[in-house]
Amino acid sequence: MTMGNNKLTKGLYLILTDPKDGYEALTRLAVKAELPALQLRYKGHDKAYSHLIAKKMRALTLESKTRFIINDHPEIAAAVQADGVHVGQDDLSPKKVREIVGPEMLLGLSTHNLTQVKKANLEPVDYIGFGPLFNTTSKANPDPVVGLQMLLKASKISSVPIVAIGGITLDRIKTMDLSTCLNVAVISAVCEAENPFKVMQTLNTIIQEYQTHAS
Repeated sequence: MTMGNNKLTKGLYLILTDPKDGYEALTRLAVKAELPALQLRYKGHDKAYSHLIAKKMRALTLESKTRFIINDHPEIAAAVQADGVHVGQDDLSPKKVREIVGPEMLLGLSTHNLTQVKKANLEPVDYIGFGPLFNTTSKANPDPVVGLQMLLKASKISSVPIVAIGGITLDRIKTMDLSTCLNVAVISAVCEAENPFKVMQTLNTIIQEYQTHAS
């Protein structure tokens, strides 16, 4: 049950969680690479710092091709006029998030099994994250790995586009059927890379070229 008019386009969905090169530097590179989506996933408890980083990332992404999405905090997303907000299964419900951010903002929801995907079809969301596809080191207590076959099943029952996530690397993306998702999300593959910009470009090109040929 999609709501917002603000849509994701195909390509790499980059998530930033305390990147070693800094939020602003990686945001500049993401905009330069024309990534379709960039998410601020700050897991600390300093709301003022989170708000400050969000304002800086919003300024850098404004009027670019990169949609700026904030994880977990719809009130910050609304305050900085982000393009979107993303929530998990244990966060505020999508309906309550909609009340905070309004009908136009992109709203994403994390899902980890087919039951959650089916429930998401009834929520006012614009896309779902689905995973983890592979073992991941980006979460202290990750959900069970779902695997590529489950992603295929999810793609057949979801009424909204899917962002595939969880332990995806340059090598692993080559094993994926990219027709099952609109976007592929990564954290470590870019944030821990020696040359983040090159990895951004490479992954984004792989996803976009596959989607182009498949359409």
